[in-house]
Amino acid sequence: MDKSKVYFTTFKTSYTENIPDKLKRLIFTAGIRNIDFTDKYAAIKIHFGELGNLAFLRPNYAKVVADIVKELGGKAFLTDCNTLYVGSRKNALDHLDTAYENGFTPFSTGCHVIIGDGLKGMDEELVPVDGEYVKEAKIGRAVMDADIFISLNHFKGHEMAGFGGALKNIGMGCGSRAGKMEMHSEGKPYVSQEKCVGCGMCTRVCAHTGITVTDKKASINHDNCVGCGRCIGICPRDAVEPSFGDSSDILNYKMAEYSKAVIQDRPHFHISLVCDVSPNCDCHAENDIPIIPDVGMFASFDPVALDVACADACNRQPVIAGSVLQENKEHDHDESHDHFHITHPDTNWKSCVEHAEKIGIGSREYELIEI
Repeated sequence: MDKSKVYFTTFKTSYTENIPDKLKRLIFTAGIRNIDFTDKYAAIKIHFGELGNLAFLRPNYAKVVADIVKELGGKAFLTDCNTLYVGSRKNALDHLDTAYENGFTPFSTGCHVIIGDGLKGMDEELVPVDGEYVKEAKIGRAVMDADIFISLNHFKGHEMAGFGGALKNIGMGCGSRAGKMEMHSEGKPYVSQEKCVGCGMCTRVCAHTGITVTDKKASINHDNCVGCGRCIGICPRDAVEPSFGDSSDILNYKMAEYSKAVIQDRPHFHISLVCDVSPNCDCHAENDIPIIPDVGMFASFDPVALDVACADACNRQPVIAGSVLQENKEHDHDESHDHFHITHPDTNWKSCVEHAEKIGIGSREYELIEI
């Protein structure tokens, strides 16, 4: 497969060009004009950020993309699908409230917000994929109703996928609640009884009554657990641990196949901003300090090449003092120089891009073009 073109620019500005202007120039240089937007609906997939988390992309970036779509004759809307876990985005009403509170209003972005899988996360379209792990992907209907798909990604670490970039934003992000369950179903955490103090924090974030506390010790009923991993992130004692084996790889494989369901058979374009690179997903109701300095803005027609280019750029960056990444490096003495694996040693982000390339949605080989 030929090398894919990935376009890049830093966040450095001048007196004549600010960051939104520079992002617009990047997107145009990367070739978005090659898509015919005339009278077509364009879904801009973005993460609106969980309430309390401040690492998500600012609405200003979404406005740049929406304005470009409108300038090219299209009809833009911002979208995301509901979450599996208990939080501020578990249904369309709460999700919209969160989006608006975090600044994603029609007045600030120039376009409307549509929650992709409806009021309760059940409005989905079954999309044939015939993959190794997924035969029919369950994708939010509004996402599939669009003529053109654009992903606007905050590139950051992720506690289950290694990092969250284009493929994570597309595959997991566009899955309905049932779709997210399908992607998570192979990996289910367990409670280390020695570490557990029975505080009950895990029970409060479990949306499926999968956790009970008896005699001051929590336990997980795997018949109810969907493997969403929220209990892992919330536990103050690190007592909830992911299961070992290949479950994280299977999650990544399914996520790649869900990404294929979203972008196949229609024009698509992808933008990743590598800034505020928090160790965990924007789904957390908090964000830790970044693990590396801000890098820049990337754009490509190839989401696989885009993810690899962003990961490579991140791994060339110094480690921020006091971050989880620095703490893990000092504790584990990992010399791999893979910042995301060191941050989350039980993950393997490469399995996602390798499988995505295998199923034909992009190439890991890329040519980086700096503007």
